[in-house]
Amino acid sequence: MASKSAGDAAPSRLTAFKEFASRQAISLVLLALVIVIGVMRPSFLSVANLINILMISSVRLIIALGEGGILITRGTDLSAGRTVGLAAVIAASLLQRPDYASRMYPHLASQPVLLCIVAAVSVGAAVGLINGAVVAFLNVPPFIATLGTMIMVYGAASLYVDRPPLGAQPIGGLRDDFTGIGTGAIRFGGDWALPYLVIIAAVITLLVWVLLNQTRLGKNIYAIGSNRDAAVVSGVDVPKTLLLVYLMAGALYGLAGALLAARTGGATNNYGLMYELDAIAACVIGGVSTSGGIGTVGGVLTGVLIFEVLNNGLVVLGVSAYWQQIIKGIIIVAAVSVDIRKYLRKR
Repeated sequence: MASKSAGDAAPSRLTAFKEFASRQAISLVLLALVIVIGVMRPSFLSVANLINILMISSVRLIIALGEGGILITRGTDLSAGRTVGLAAVIAASLLQRPDYASRMYPHLASQPVLLCIVAAVSVGAAVGLINGAVVAFLNVPPFIATLGTMIMVYGAASLYVDRPPLGAQPIGGLRDDFTGIGTGAIRFGGDWALPYLVIIAAVITLLVWVLLNQTRLGKNIYAIGSNRDAAVVSGVDVPKTLLLVYLMAGALYGLAGALLAARTGGATNNYGLMYELDAIAACVIGGVSTSGGIGTVGGVLTGVLIFEVLNNGLVVLGVSAYWQQIIKGIIIVAAVSVDIRKYLRKR
């Protein structure tokens, strides 16, 4: 009897391990990436480099959280990156130093940083509102609706930057109290520090988690993505929910744009180029289903970290920029393929 019990215990432990590995696959992939790249290039694991990864990931995470909510509803938003760029140039133009020779608004009095960030967030929210209205009330497919918005927003950002008599040029000379948000940190001694961007991203992540998991709106978002017809029958106001999802996503893009300008110390109309594709890729890698109804905030966070660790690691390893694009493309296709296979198995 003893040998039989031992024999039964081994398969049960193996099964438990397989279940754990399946549940934590994304986290294990992230850990494996860090270890492998760290062994190949020890400088990758330096405190300064890891903090840099976290700072870049913070802005990307805010964008991905907005994109992830839309993906859960079985939608997509191709205008995310260009909305980030528009918000960045607006925030930057309002927060230039008074003594900067090429100020966009030379006679504008210094405005509170928070007010200018709110202006950028409001612009992003307005773009999201347009997307949501077109998708929810005109029943235009999200891909087409946001593709059109993407083009319009880029045109608007380009017109805004191309101001007379200076013409189209990068917006620089930003105030220290603004750039400090993007580059400052709480210091703990030595190289250890907690960037303000990481703190902001953590707060936004917590708020989105509460929204998706603890509110009726969050439940409605998942319900629409899982089965829109069933959601309608159960009393979900689908148009209103979609409108709010796109509105909130736009607001997050606006915040990300302002923070991006603060981190880089300037902005141009080309800011945010292809950011929406990176956000979608990070969401899919993190387990957000392109078929809708599935996805977690933790998964989005892990997906963003994997993508940024991969980006940084390939640079540290000296991989050609062209090969970097190929490798990232392969990862995106593989992640979507796995997602589709899981969806087909459930049918």
